[in-house]
Amino acid sequence: MLPPEKSLGVYGLGRFGRFYAELLSRHNTVKAFNRNPDVRVAEGIERVDEAGLCDQPVIILCVAISGLQEVLRRIAPRLKPGTLVMDTCSVKTLPSAWMEELLPPDVRILATHPMFGPDSAQGGIAGLPMILHPVRLSASDLSRWQRFFENVGLSVQVMEPELHDREAAFTQGLTHYLGRVLAELQLEPSRIASLGYRKLLDIIEQTCNDSWQLFYDLQQYNPYTREMRERLTASLGEVKRRLDEHPRS
Repeated sequence: MLPPEKSLGVYGLGRFGRFYAELLSRHNTVKAFNRNPDVRVAEGIERVDEAGLCDQPVIILCVAISGLQEVLRRIAPRLKPGTLVMDTCSVKTLPSAWMEELLPPDVRILATHPMFGPDSAQGGIAGLPMILHPVRLSASDLSRWQRFFENVGLSVQVMEPELHDREAAFTQGLTHYLGRVLAELQLEPSRIASLGYRKLLDIIEQTCNDSWQLFYDLQQYNPYTREMRERLTASLGEVKRRLDEHPRS
């Protein structure tokens, strides 16, 4: 299934960017740019400079949330009218607003969150979530991209950024927070591990391969993660209180 555009440009070849570029290259021509020229690209992906990347009809930004504004300012003057820009940030309210503010008015914008990565997609992407929000995009263009992502196997939902961030504060932010907390406990595999314990080790594996920068960005740029952390702290305190107050038989 070919995307609606003839070629795609991927800006940023970090851990997720390399993974996503390779995934997209299975379906169409992909050109990629990374500021560090030593980063390798997969076979079949053409490396271009920043100007060449900005010539592409579709530009997918695989950069840290904390670095998105700077990248938007860099590319904005180089974009042609009608170019489609997508982000891939794990939060949506602020990136959507930044793209609308910093990109030229004749540039199309689709906010996206591929809710998977190199670890969670080891068994394939079938059924994994993809969130879309048309910041500045026609209904017909949105429909074409939705069909493309569905046809490659993803479970696509069109969702407002605020609703996404409210839900993601728990579905993603909580998971990454607990993963880092569990990692601090330095848990080890055990011969007598229960299924539940092994699942805790899986959480560490799923979250701690990602960078600390992603963790910080998830927690600091989602406007609802502070509430999540406060509720988690209160829950831990309540369980401890009940345990401390329960008399030993």
